[in-house]
Amino acid sequence: MAARVDHAVTSGTFSLDGQTFDVDNNVWVVGDDHECVVLDAPHDVDAILKVVAGRRVRAVLATHGHDDHVRFAPRLARAVDAPVLLHPDDRVLWDMVHPDVPPAGQLHDGDTVEVAGTTLHVLHTPGHSPGACSFHAPDLGVVFTGDTLFAGGPGATGRSYSDFGTIVESIRTRLLTLPPETVVHTGHGESTTVGAEAPHLQEWIARGH
Repeated sequence: MAARVDHAVTSGTFSLDGQTFDVDNNVWVVGDDHECVVLDAPHDVDAILKVVAGRRVRAVLATHGHDDHVRFAPRLARAVDAPVLLHPDDRVLWDMVHPDVPPAGQLHDGDTVEVAGTTLHVLHTPGHSPGACSFHAPDLGVVFTGDTLFAGGPGATGRSYSDFGTIVESIRTRLLTLPPETVVHTGHGESTTVGAEAPHLQEWIARGH
């Protein structure tokens, strides 16, 4: 049985630098009828468990350490008996949310995660945060970009631990080099494609953050 992508949207808040905002987050689940991985655990464990639907969860993969992506990661991990994996460069952000509960493992550029007969390739795409990662599944023709690339441009870089030049370089060298038909599943909002976004790189640079 071929792997597929399932999806939920959860609502809650994002807090950093003393400010709090209401946000809707995408949760992506990759797998078949028997096993899956979950990308991010924002606000609502029950909503994620409905998408998991009793499957074995091999891992909870954090695209980055902002609280609206990992706030419920330890709780989800306990509920499904799976490890939470995070790039070590984002531990500073994780520790703001979960100072007493470390992630179970690390993600590094070039790592692979196997699930349901498909392979997710870990791409370190810093800029929105130091340890931001994207996950490319060539067999499925998709890349999960977290808050690095959205429909319409880069993720925000106006807060602590972010950098506009770095996110542009990540997008230019790691994401826009993927096949143009690759579907981009984002951390917030609508999906897009590499081909739809690539022509606008210079506009984003000129616009700045």
